[in-house]
Amino acid sequence: MIEVYKLWKNYGERVAVADLNFVVEPGEILGFVGPNGAGKTSTLRVMAGILPPSAGCVRLCGVDLEQNPLQAKRQLGFVPDTPYLYDELSVTEHLRLACRIHKIAAPPLDPLLSALELEERRHDFPDALSRGMRQKLALAWALVHEPRVLILDEPLTGLDPHGIRTVKKMLRQRAAQGTAIIISSHLLDMVQEMCSSILIIERGMQLALGSMADLLRQAGQNATLEEAFFKVTEGGSWPATEAPDPGP
Repeated sequence: MIEVYKLWKNYGERVAVADLNFVVEPGEILGFVGPNGAGKTSTLRVMAGILPPSAGCVRLCGVDLEQNPLQAKRQLGFVPDTPYLYDELSVTEHLRLACRIHKIAAPPLDPLLSALELEERRHDFPDALSRGMRQKLALAWALVHEPRVLILDEPLTGLDPHGIRTVKKMLRQRAAQGTAIIISSHLLDMVQEMCSSILIIERGMQLALGSMADLLRQAGQNATLEEAFFKVTEGGSWPATEAPDPGP
């Protein structure tokens, strides 16, 4: 569902992403973690088609993002770390605009609004929404066209405990239906709970890639992801399962 092959992203002479290779299968939730400045957001923005790669390719559902961006993005739902909303559109109007952008007949919005606890705020504008509600609206925007790929950058920011439970439940349901999901977050407890596989990067380079169970087992008996993370980022190279080569 998601294929990243020899991906590089440079800003002038600064290398933000260096030769990343990984795949995410249908129904898989990949945790994408690393220290601040590791290159996570640059990677996600390239994968969402916001930034061009300096080298390499991204394929979504078999479609090359750079060669066929519109076709690839039809399969994609993306939630950035900071929601970008339209001040003059209500909650419902945001979702109707998303439907128009994706050229789909407007689906019933009530189930999505209800699932994200936005039904009572459907006529509100962004300035009347809390940070958590704005985050839920960004997620609703990403889901309205039923994407097969979800890329989420800090998706639980600003949510209260009830909202966190709601969003985690929805993401698990989407994965069970075959959606491939990437979650980038500094909340390592949440990543360990939610994700079946893990990718750790630092200075744009892959340090560890594999199943969550394998990484925790290699870190030691009853190790947490936090403990594994520090062993990886402070100890240099780390054995982990390599992703299959997506091909040229």
